[in-house]
Amino acid sequence: MADDRSGAQPDTSGAILLAALAGAAKSEKVDALLDRQAALVELQIADLKREDRIRHWSLRVRHINDVMRLAFEISIAIVLVTVVVFLISAIWTAAHDNSLVIEAFNVPQDMASRGLTGQVVAAQLQDKLAAMQNETDSARPETSYAHNWGEDIKVEIPNTGVSIGEFYRYLARWLGHQTHITGEVYRVQNGTIAITARTGDEGATVTGPEANLDGLIQTAAEKIYERTQPYRYAIFLGNDPRRENEVVAILRRLAINGSPGDRIWAHMGLSTIMSIATDPLGAPAEQAKDLPLAPDLALVPQNMGQYELGLDHEEAALGYLERAQERFQIDDGQINERARRISLPGTEAAVADLRGDYKAALQAKTEAAGMAEYSFIAAFARENTRYDYAGLHELTAAAGVSHERPPEGGPGLAAALDQRNLAAASLARDWPAVLAQGKKLEAAVRNLLSQAIYTRNFVDVVLTRQIWPFVARAMAMTGQVAGAEALIAKTPPDCTTCALNRANIAAAAGDWSGASTWFARTIAAAPSIPFAYADWGEMLLHQGKYDGAIDKFRQANLKGPQFADPLEMWGEALMQMNRSDLALAKFEEANKYAPNWGRLHLKWGEALTYAGQREDAKKQFAIASRLDLSPADRATLARVMRTHA
Repeated sequence: MADDRSGAQPDTSGAILLAALAGAAKSEKVDALLDRQAALVELQIADLKREDRIRHWSLRVRHINDVMRLAFEISIAIVLVTVVVFLISAIWTAAHDNSLVIEAFNVPQDMASRGLTGQVVAAQLQDKLAAMQNETDSARPETSYAHNWGEDIKVEIPNTGVSIGEFYRYLARWLGHQTHITGEVYRVQNGTIAITARTGDEGATVTGPEANLDGLIQTAAEKIYERTQPYRYAIFLGNDPRRENEVVAILRRLAINGSPGDRIWAHMGLSTIMSIATDPLGAPAEQAKDLPLAPDLALVPQNMGQYELGLDHEEAALGYLERAQERFQIDDGQINERARRISLPGTEAAVADLRGDYKAALQAKTEAAGMAEYSFIAAFARENTRYDYAGLHELTAAAGVSHERPPEGGPGLAAALDQRNLAAASLARDWPAVLAQGKKLEAAVRNLLSQAIYTRNFVDVVLTRQIWPFVARAMAMTGQVAGAEALIAKTPPDCTTCALNRANIAAAAGDWSGASTWFARTIAAAPSIPFAYADWGEMLLHQGKYDGAIDKFRQANLKGPQFADPLEMWGEALMQMNRSDLALAKFEEANKYAPNWGRLHLKWGEALTYAGQREDAKKQFAIASRLDLSPADRATLARVMRTHA
């Protein structure tokens, strides 16, 4: 047993080999499996990459498809919106289409063969109507007309088939307010033709020689203009003084039977003709008919103010013009913009002149003179600056104002401008010039009677209210007192300037009591106007009644705070009372409103001398030496400069 236990060990090398071989085989299988697994992974990765590329491509395609679909839908939406907007715009435009449409006329075949087709005749008619429209200048806005086609005049060219143009014409006829003109040209007899033009159911026929076709078309155009635009037609005819009776007839008819807008503007047109040619005394009453009809229309109080100013009712004029000035500052669409813009400074200038604020008036007139013309406001403003230079005591500047005038204004405008120049010469106290200009102007005004438009009533108003008061005072100031009193006695009692010049004529004659009576009457008639207070104070100053003079200057200053004259004379009165120290303040204030007044700087220098301010006095004397001075004031300046050199 022991031998068996201690004998040789069994041989296991084969098993080990087998095991090794088996392990090796198993390892190869594992490696192969791993290789296959790796290959599979590679394939899967490659497949995933392909799928990822395909998926990304698909996403891009889908995105592009979505973008294209969105773009297509947006395009359709844009097209639909465009169509809708077009339709809405076309409908709105058609509904507000007030144009004048001229359709091709029917013409004889032989005329058409020579080129005078129906469309050519319609085009010539269009040209005539457009020319008349361009010659019609009115402040009236287009929206105030019941049937307004303004400048929208067109010839309709017929089309065949369906088109956008035909579609719009259908809408305009259905929804709009177009005025359609149709007509024909036909022969009446040898060499004579007739042209019939129709607006709606009404027509007008003109006949004449075929050789005068252009004139016949002009007559037909005027008849169309009168029927479709009666107010504008009246304004157009107003360019020809020979047809004034036709203008008045049309306006009177519109004032009674016209639309509400036509009635307002007809009263305005009638009052204008009355004021400038036929009946100035009746013009305010005619224009006043518009006060309840158009309470906010700025032109109504403006016209009222100008008419009252022409009659020399200064208090009433000031009230109306101040009201107009407020209304012109508001753009409410009741007049066209061009008329409103120039009317504002024009009215501001008139108000400033009535207050004695010549500096502000000059600025306003200069502004108006540079604007587009309307109703000769720019022409008046340009030449009327002479009046304000005179009020500012700048006589050299006043003499340098141009006399250039628009030729279309005619003799009436020339007379009106010359009247303002007469007033300017009186304001400058150039009495010889007043006498010379007055004589020439009276002859020109009387000569207006040779034209049918002007009446004796108009001439009498201009002579008695706008010429004789100034001439009478000039006569008194040049020693012709008896003639002055006789002439001023012919002026009416309700004329402010007439009453004021009566007072000054009495003062020139030494009739202090009579002068005071007329000064008081002037103030009672025009309490808001500063000139009578200032002139009364000047008379008292010359009488040596300094306290009374200062009281009048104070009242004048309250009515016209920017009126330099009462301030300067107030300073002179204080100097006479040995209060040069107080006078300095008055001269300084007056200098704000009349900085180039030679006498003002002369008296200012004198006051400074008396106040012991000699260097400042020299400065004022030096300024005065460069400015306009009367011969007496220049002699005074030379004397004081020698004395205080």
